[in-house]
Amino acid sequence: MPLFPSSKKREFFTPEQQQLMVDAIQEAEKNTSGEVRLFVESKCKYVDPVDRAKEIFFNLKMDQTKDRNAVLFYMAIDDRQLALFADEGIYQRLGAKYWNDEVRKIIGAFTKDDYTGGICAVINDIGISLQTEFPYANTDKNELPDEIIFGN
Repeated sequence: MPLFPSSKKREFFTPEQQQLMVDAIQEAEKNTSGEVRLFVESKCKYVDPVDRAKEIFFNLKMDQTKDRNAVLFYMAIDDRQLALFADEGIYQRLGAKYWNDEVRKIIGAFTKDDYTGGICAVINDIGISLQTEFPYANTDKNELPDEIIFGN
């Protein structure tokens, strides 16, 4: 059963674009114990997209990773809103400036209508930071699915 059921799923990205984003997530997670998820929907039901990202983060149980190092990339396409929501383990290590800078990078790519490129670039940046702060160990496993989650 889907987390956010709907009668008709809207296609936000082509299958090729979706695969590029999933590949970026898998590459970002390759050398770290950290986890990255991407959630895309048309409208944000809150005024502040960070509040929506937080709700989704906890609904997806992303706070239950062993090292508290999961990151949610949230987008509401029609409302032109986005947020990065990181669990306490990685958020505290990188600080607010890092996350704000990453959001600025995303917005820069989006203003050039490069949604897929912007998403992949920021996921890559997050992966590098996760690798630095939470390097891969032989006991690490992929704790969360890598596929894109599409809301309404």
